[in-house]
Amino acid sequence: METSIIKVITSPKKRREEEGGRAKHTAASAEALWRCGLTIKEETTMKKVICMGLALAMAFSMVACGGSSSSAASSEASDASSSTAAEGAVKIGGTGPLTGGAAIYGNAAKRGAEIAVEEINALGGLQFDLKYEDDTHDAEKAVNAYNTLKDWGMQVFLGSVTSTPCVATSAESNGDHIFLLTPSASSTDVLGGVANPLTGTIDVPRKDNGFQMDNMYQVCFTDPAQGVASAQLIADKKLGTKIGIIYNSSDAYSTGIYNSFMNKAQELGLDVVSTTTFTSDSQTDFSVQINDAKNSGADLLFLPIYYTPASVILTQANAMGYAPTFFGVDGMDGILTLDGFNKSLAEGVILLTPFNADAQDEKTKSFVSKYNEKYGETPNQFAADAYDCVYAIYQALTESGVAADASASDMCDALIAQFTSPNFVFDGLTGEGMTWSTSGEVTKSPKGMVIENGAYIGMD
Repeated sequence: METSIIKVITSPKKRREEEGGRAKHTAASAEALWRCGLTIKEETTMKKVICMGLALAMAFSMVACGGSSSSAASSEASDASSSTAAEGAVKIGGTGPLTGGAAIYGNAAKRGAEIAVEEINALGGLQFDLKYEDDTHDAEKAVNAYNTLKDWGMQVFLGSVTSTPCVATSAESNGDHIFLLTPSASSTDVLGGVANPLTGTIDVPRKDNGFQMDNMYQVCFTDPAQGVASAQLIADKKLGTKIGIIYNSSDAYSTGIYNSFMNKAQELGLDVVSTTTFTSDSQTDFSVQINDAKNSGADLLFLPIYYTPASVILTQANAMGYAPTFFGVDGMDGILTLDGFNKSLAEGVILLTPFNADAQDEKTKSFVSKYNEKYGETPNQFAADAYDCVYAIYQALTESGVAADASASDMCDALIAQFTSPNFVFDGLTGEGMTWSTSGEVTKSPKGMVIENGAYIGMD
């Protein structure tokens, strides 16, 4: 499904040719308008009227093609735009599900990034202008949103929040040579390569349009890393003797974690007794999958999926009298803030996340306090990851010395040099001493948390 979506999208090369044509048309229109101004001084009244009519038509054409105008500026102040900075600020864009079933992730990332931008702009010096577009967790819509951001003048891309859309937009940003740092799209396909499921590293980077995809980076840990860490934690803590798995076979994120989990589980000798699947179009009734796990005697149910279907599984399992240990990954983060879900059913759920909102260090307390005051809720790891994204970009741009008005391509080169430098080390909310490999992976590890009394408690 993802491949067919991406194929119908105009290639970066073709799009650049089309944009070149539009640029020539706009330049010609501007020249005609200038010439029209000269004619007004020299010709008859009738010619003046005709010329002014042409000028108005050409000016309208320029606006329709994306030229600067007061109406275009006002459209940037829509709900999708999340900050207003002084002229000359670095333009940072991102796409995410701001509406729909995965909106809790997109809005959390957008809000976390907003707080970081507000803090940075308050410092003076280098300024940021942030704009998010809604992609509803859809690959084709994500590419359209990306193009909207590109027309806005985006210089740095925060990628797409979820994996399937980000696989599509990463190909676009690669073709345009715009630096991408995603907070949470953890599929290795975002980085452009296939990872070894046992090591979680990319051995052979993919190439696209003749360029190595070296402009893709992640703040989140990769899907293979989550699968490996999950299997290892289950084995080390002896969390279950018989394991059932329910995963989304139509989703790159869920499938990637499942594959690496299975490889590691076999290596560790874990007993997987039930494996069932669902698709994004069939995530309302899990009675068949739950019964299979229950009848197979699974005392631990591994759920490498997002929080919405996970909440349905917990609810239906409870109604069926099935109470295994539930083990999720970072997509489970947010289940405690899901409207309409009986949060008591999440008690005892184990999940992997790099962020604990209940941590007592000053950096975390300050972020949680600001987030709660501004948005009236506790931030999840997606908010923290996006906050870290913005600050990592800020640190890299500051250390590189690149000008705020640099082209997106030049800024991309400067950021790549910083992120791959052995001297570049970043301390954030979701990890300290973070560094990045040339494949785009970050060096931080997932942490096991258990939900107790509605809060995350570390398992270490």
